[in-house]
Amino acid sequence: MQKKAISVKQLYAMPIDELAKLEKVTVQGWIRTNRNSGNVGFIHLHDGTCFKNIQVVYSANSPFFAEVSKYPFGAAVRFEGKPVATPNLPQPFEIQATSAELLGDVAPDYPLQKKKTSFEFLREEAYLRPRTNTFDAVFRVRSVLAMAVHSFFQERGFVYVHTPEITGNDAEGAGSVFTVTTDAKDPINDFYGRRASLTVSGQLHVEAFAMAFKDVYTFGPTFRAEKSNTTRHASEFWMIEPELAFADLDDDMECIESCIKYCIKYVLEHCPDEMDFFNKWIDKGVLDKLHKVLNADFRKMEYTEGIALLQKAVADGHKFANSKIEWGMDLQSEHERYLTEEVVGGPVFLYNYPKEIKAFYMKENDDGKTVAAVDLLVPGEGEIVGGSQREERYDVLKAKMDKIGNTNGLEWYLNLRKYGGCIHSGFGIGFDRLLMYITGMANIRDTEPYPRTSNALKY
Repeated sequence: MQKKAISVKQLYAMPIDELAKLEKVTVQGWIRTNRNSGNVGFIHLHDGTCFKNIQVVYSANSPFFAEVSKYPFGAAVRFEGKPVATPNLPQPFEIQATSAELLGDVAPDYPLQKKKTSFEFLREEAYLRPRTNTFDAVFRVRSVLAMAVHSFFQERGFVYVHTPEITGNDAEGAGSVFTVTTDAKDPINDFYGRRASLTVSGQLHVEAFAMAFKDVYTFGPTFRAEKSNTTRHASEFWMIEPELAFADLDDDMECIESCIKYCIKYVLEHCPDEMDFFNKWIDKGVLDKLHKVLNADFRKMEYTEGIALLQKAVADGHKFANSKIEWGMDLQSEHERYLTEEVVGGPVFLYNYPKEIKAFYMKENDDGKTVAAVDLLVPGEGEIVGGSQREERYDVLKAKMDKIGNTNGLEWYLNLRKYGGCIHSGFGIGFDRLLMYITGMANIRDTEPYPRTSNALKY
């Protein structure tokens, strides 16, 4: 019977004095490097249980020296050996091998090599890229960040709701949806008896649960059929969408700030090695940026004030790619970043937007021109969260829905306002974009295990 292997994570968790008392351990994993210096060889072994590797040393005096020195990069191996403390080396211990076994060889055409490889190339080899240091770190942080999301809401009594992936509405009325059909020639009548699509948002469905459970959230995949070939767009992405009953826009902003800070702190505490890697190799200022967000009081600024500040910047000679700043425009990332980086010097809630550029379900303010919408803008990125107080007045919402022609099929959503409705608010966080911000990764395609974009469906 094969002796059970101890994980790399378990080895690093053991005190060095206890580890040194062990006569023999079994380790297994994949070779990250294999270096033969003549009298001794060194293997960096990675087993996937943590970001760290362990060093396995094999001596020229061992009967397996010649064989092990030929083990290739990426091979799956098993070693038995003695743990030895190494206080004068970068790693605290190493394994001096007494036996070796090749579990899985690597063919000569293995696409990954020890040399530096571009992210563009690795997207074409998406099934292999988790084996690289960068994507080992990315997807480990992705897992931890997902846990942070659930922990934040569960600790605060929110109920997790699984909203449908197949729906008859497109939530915000954007129209860029994927049709779900078994008959492309007749998508309306084939299965559901009406046109069906993949969801662009779980918000409308989760609002109904807020009217029963008070505080709820949905967190899952959403889909948009936009052919946007940018670093921030994908056709399949994950959304975090909470909904809070008896909550106004101020309550919404308070929850947003708490959520963002909690998620950042959670990742920093649970992924120190990965975050050090990102700070050293991907974005040298990412840790400083995140700590500043943690320590900042998020400022609140009305959209109208933001427009005035941008207009003043243009008048003072600041150059934007779009310098035609007008009230009523939808701000671009460059404008959002100017407000956070040059004006505020930290995160800012921009709120009370013109109603013409925001979704139908947002509460109309008394001025008749704006809605109680809010975006969280952060330095280095711009907008990372969007939310609003929802329109709770039946007559007002019905008039807006009738005007844009989306009442049919959403009667149930409208009826929430006349069957025990109340003020309520919510927000949405693009999970993949939040992961980009926390890790410093520059392209959304490099934060998703198998990215989905137009003209790209290899896997």
